[in-house]
Amino acid sequence: MTLFIGVDASGSFKHSGHYDNALNFLAHYIHGHLNGHGGQAKPKALFVGSVGGRSQGEPKSFHPIHDFEGKDTAQIEADLREWFPPSDTLTDFNSFFKEVARITKERNLILAPITLMLVSDGIPDVAGTRAMPGSASLYEQIDLAPLEYLSRNVTLRLTYVSPKVAGQWRTHVPRKRVRLWTVDAEVMKGWKDQIQPDVDLAHQDRFWKWVKDNVDFRVRSRRI
Repeated sequence: MTLFIGVDASGSFKHSGHYDNALNFLAHYIHGHLNGHGGQAKPKALFVGSVGGRSQGEPKSFHPIHDFEGKDTAQIEADLREWFPPSDTLTDFNSFFKEVARITKERNLILAPITLMLVSDGIPDVAGTRAMPGSASLYEQIDLAPLEYLSRNVTLRLTYVSPKVAGQWRTHVPRKRVRLWTVDAEVMKGWKDQIQPDVDLAHQDRFWKWVKDNVDFRVRSRRI
Protein backbone atom coordinates (compact mmCIF):
# COMPACT_ATOMS: atom_id res chain seq x y z
CA MET A 1 0.00 0.00 0.00
CA THR A 2 0.85 3.69 -0.16
CA LEU A 3 0.44 5.40 3.21
CA PHE A 4 -0.21 9.12 3.63
CA ILE A 5 -0.25 10.51 7.16
CA GLY A 6 -1.71 13.90 7.98
CA VAL A 7 -0.83 15.74 11.19
CA ASP A 8 -3.18 18.42 12.51
CA ALA A 9 -0.70 21.06 13.65
CA SER A 10 -3.30 23.66 14.50
CA GLY A 11 -3.51 25.41 17.81
CA SER A 12 -7.04 24.11 18.28
CA PHE A 13 -5.86 20.50 18.16
CA LYS A 14 -3.16 21.33 20.70
CA HIS A 15 -5.78 22.88 22.97
CA SER A 16 -7.95 19.77 22.66
CA GLY A 17 -5.35 17.96 24.74
CA HIS A 18 -4.72 15.23 22.17
CA TYR A 19 -1.73 16.61 20.25
CA ASP A 20 0.99 15.10 22.47
CA ASN A 21 -0.73 11.72 22.69
CA ALA A 22 -1.24 11.71 18.91
CA LEU A 23 2.41 12.38 18.04
CA ASN A 24 3.57 9.76 20.51
CA PHE A 25 1.18 7.26 18.93
CA LEU A 26 2.23 8.23 15.40
CA ALA A 27 5.87 7.50 16.19
CA HIS A 28 4.91 3.95 17.23
CA TYR A 29 2.52 3.58 14.28
CA ILE A 30 5.07 4.66 11.68
CA HIS A 31 7.85 2.54 13.19
CA GLY A 32 5.56 -0.47 13.35
CA HIS A 33 4.48 -0.24 9.72
CA LEU A 34 7.97 0.35 8.38
CA ASN A 35 9.25 -2.72 10.20
CA GLY A 36 6.18 -4.93 9.86
CA HIS A 37 5.78 -5.39 13.61
CA GLY A 38 2.83 -7.56 14.58
CA GLY A 39 2.07 -8.29 10.95
CA GLN A 40 1.54 -4.62 10.08
CA ALA A 41 1.46 -3.98 6.35
CA LYS A 42 4.72 -2.47 5.11
CA PRO A 43 4.00 0.53 2.87
CA LYS A 44 5.52 0.72 -0.59
CA ALA A 45 5.67 4.49 -0.07
CA LEU A 46 5.07 6.75 2.93
CA PHE A 47 4.45 10.50 3.06
CA VAL A 48 3.78 12.60 6.15
CA GLY A 49 2.48 16.17 5.92
CA SER A 50 0.53 18.84 7.77
CA VAL A 51 -3.26 19.14 7.56
CA GLY A 52 -3.42 22.90 7.59
CA GLY A 53 -1.33 26.02 7.57
CA ARG A 54 -1.43 29.72 8.22
CA SER A 55 -3.59 30.46 5.16
CA GLN A 56 -6.12 28.60 3.01
CA GLY A 57 -4.49 26.52 0.28
CA GLU A 58 -0.98 26.96 1.63
CA PRO A 59 1.53 24.61 -0.08
CA LYS A 60 2.73 21.78 2.14
CA SER A 61 5.89 19.71 2.38
CA PHE A 62 5.47 15.95 2.68
CA HIS A 63 8.27 14.00 4.32
CA PRO A 64 9.00 10.76 2.41
CA ILE A 65 9.69 7.30 3.76
CA HIS A 66 13.45 7.91 3.70
CA ASP A 67 13.11 10.44 6.54
CA PHE A 68 11.87 7.68 8.88
CA GLU A 69 13.75 4.55 7.91
CA GLY A 70 16.33 3.29 10.41
CA LYS A 71 15.01 5.45 13.27
CA ASP A 72 13.51 4.34 16.59
CA THR A 73 10.24 5.71 18.00
CA ALA A 74 11.94 8.41 20.06
CA GLN A 75 13.79 9.76 17.01
CA ILE A 76 10.64 9.68 14.89
CA GLU A 77 8.61 11.50 17.56
CA ALA A 78 11.32 14.16 17.93
CA ASP A 79 11.25 14.75 14.17
CA LEU A 80 7.45 14.97 14.11
CA ARG A 81 7.49 17.58 16.88
CA GLU A 82 10.13 19.59 15.05
CA TRP A 83 8.37 19.44 11.68
CA PHE A 84 4.79 19.91 12.92
CA PRO A 85 4.71 22.34 15.86
CA PRO A 86 1.10 23.23 16.78
CA SER A 87 1.25 26.72 15.32
CA ASP A 88 -1.03 26.48 12.26
CA THR A 89 -4.08 28.70 12.31
CA LEU A 90 -6.19 26.58 9.91
CA THR A 91 -7.14 22.94 9.49
CA ASP A 92 -7.44 22.62 5.71
CA PHE A 93 -8.47 19.12 4.67
CA ASN A 94 -9.19 20.01 1.05
CA SER A 95 -5.68 21.26 0.36
CA PHE A 96 -4.25 18.14 1.98
CA PHE A 97 -6.39 15.86 -0.20
CA LYS A 98 -5.31 17.73 -3.34
CA GLU A 99 -1.65 17.30 -2.42
CA VAL A 100 -2.19 13.58 -1.83
CA ALA A 101 -3.74 13.27 -5.29
CA ARG A 102 -0.91 15.22 -6.90
CA ILE A 103 1.83 13.12 -5.29
CA THR A 104 0.02 9.89 -6.15
CA LYS A 105 -0.28 10.79 -9.83
CA GLU A 106 3.21 12.26 -10.21
CA ARG A 107 4.83 9.20 -8.63
CA ASN A 108 2.56 6.76 -10.47
CA LEU A 109 1.25 5.15 -7.26
CA ILE A 110 -2.27 4.69 -8.57
CA LEU A 111 -2.20 0.88 -8.78
CA ALA A 112 -1.55 0.21 -5.09
CA PRO A 113 -4.15 0.55 -2.32
CA ILE A 114 -3.97 4.02 -0.75
CA THR A 115 -4.49 4.76 2.94
CA LEU A 116 -4.76 8.21 4.46
CA MET A 117 -4.34 8.26 8.24
CA LEU A 118 -5.15 11.60 9.88
CA VAL A 119 -4.60 12.63 13.49
CA SER A 120 -6.95 15.57 13.95
CA ASP A 121 -9.99 16.80 15.85
CA GLY A 122 -11.69 16.60 12.44
CA ILE A 123 -13.12 20.11 12.57
CA PRO A 124 -12.54 21.93 9.24
CA ASP A 125 -11.75 25.59 8.67
CA VAL A 126 -13.34 26.88 5.48
CA ALA A 127 -12.46 30.40 4.36
CA GLY A 128 -15.23 32.70 3.15
CA THR A 129 -18.10 30.75 4.67
CA ARG A 130 -20.76 31.91 7.09
CA ALA A 131 -21.50 28.39 8.26
CA MET A 132 -21.87 28.09 12.00
CA PRO A 133 -19.20 25.99 13.78
CA GLY A 134 -20.40 22.40 13.97
CA SER A 135 -23.07 22.85 11.28
CA ALA A 136 -23.66 20.22 8.62
CA SER A 137 -22.90 22.71 5.82
CA LEU A 138 -19.33 23.06 7.12
CA TYR A 139 -18.70 19.35 6.55
CA GLU A 140 -20.51 19.32 3.23
CA GLN A 141 -17.73 21.57 1.89
CA ILE A 142 -15.06 18.94 2.58
CA ASP A 143 -14.06 17.70 -0.88
CA LEU A 144 -12.99 14.07 -1.26
CA ALA A 145 -13.34 14.20 -5.06
CA PRO A 146 -9.54 14.29 -5.68
CA LEU A 147 -9.28 10.92 -3.91
CA GLU A 148 -12.24 9.11 -5.44
CA TYR A 149 -10.53 7.53 -8.46
CA LEU A 150 -6.88 7.49 -7.44
CA SER A 151 -7.00 3.74 -6.82
CA ARG A 152 -9.48 0.90 -6.62
CA ASN A 153 -9.01 0.97 -2.85
CA VAL A 154 -8.76 4.33 -1.05
CA THR A 155 -9.29 4.37 2.71
CA LEU A 156 -9.44 7.47 4.90
CA ARG A 157 -8.81 6.88 8.62
CA LEU A 158 -9.69 9.77 10.90
CA THR A 159 -8.44 9.48 14.48
CA TYR A 160 -8.77 11.61 17.64
CA VAL A 161 -12.21 12.98 16.77
CA SER A 162 -15.21 13.38 19.07
CA PRO A 163 -18.23 11.12 18.48
CA LYS A 164 -20.20 14.15 17.22
CA VAL A 165 -17.53 15.12 14.68
CA ALA A 166 -17.17 11.50 13.55
CA GLY A 167 -20.91 11.44 12.91
CA GLN A 168 -20.67 14.64 10.87
CA TRP A 169 -17.98 13.11 8.65
CA ARG A 170 -19.93 9.89 8.13
CA THR A 171 -23.21 11.67 7.41
CA HIS A 172 -22.39 14.95 5.69
CA VAL A 173 -19.04 14.62 3.88
CA PRO A 174 -19.90 13.69 0.26
CA ARG A 175 -18.15 10.54 -0.95
CA LYS A 176 -18.67 7.67 -3.35
CA ARG A 177 -15.76 5.21 -3.43
CA VAL A 178 -13.60 6.44 -0.54
CA ARG A 179 -13.83 4.17 2.48
CA LEU A 180 -14.09 6.08 5.77
CA TRP A 181 -13.11 4.86 9.25
CA THR A 182 -13.23 7.04 12.36
CA VAL A 183 -11.76 6.42 15.81
CA ASP A 184 -12.90 8.52 18.77
CA ALA A 185 -10.32 10.39 20.81
CA GLU A 186 -11.28 8.52 23.98
CA VAL A 187 -10.54 5.22 22.24
CA MET A 188 -7.23 6.48 20.88
CA LYS A 189 -6.09 7.55 24.33
CA GLY A 190 -6.20 3.90 25.37
CA TRP A 191 -3.34 2.79 23.15
CA LYS A 192 -0.76 3.27 25.90
CA ASP A 193 -2.62 0.81 28.12
CA GLN A 194 -1.76 -1.92 25.61
CA ILE A 195 2.00 -1.42 25.94
CA GLN A 196 3.64 -4.09 28.11
CA PRO A 197 6.61 -2.96 30.22
CA ASP A 198 10.02 -4.42 29.49
CA VAL A 199 8.90 -5.83 26.11
CA ASP A 200 10.52 -4.54 22.91
CA LEU A 201 8.23 -2.94 20.34
CA ALA A 202 8.56 -5.77 17.85
CA HIS A 203 6.97 -8.15 20.37
CA GLN A 204 4.20 -5.90 21.71
CA ASP A 205 1.59 -8.31 20.39
CA ARG A 206 -1.29 -6.88 22.43
CA PHE A 207 -0.58 -3.37 21.19
CA TRP A 208 -0.31 -4.35 17.53
CA LYS A 209 -3.56 -6.30 17.77
CA TRP A 210 -5.19 -3.18 19.24
CA VAL A 211 -3.88 -1.15 16.28
CA LYS A 212 -5.28 -3.66 13.79
CA ASP A 213 -8.66 -3.85 15.51
CA ASN A 214 -9.16 -0.14 16.15
CA VAL A 215 -7.06 1.94 13.74
CA ASP A 216 -6.22 -0.28 10.77
CA PHE A 217 -9.60 -1.99 10.71
CA ARG A 218 -10.39 -3.29 7.24
CA VAL A 219 -13.25 -1.16 5.96
CA ARG A 220 -15.75 -2.55 3.50
CA SER A 221 -16.33 -0.70 0.25
CA ARG A 222 -19.21 1.75 0.17
CA ARG A 223 -22.16 0.80 -2.03
CA ILE A 224 -22.81 3.34 -4.76
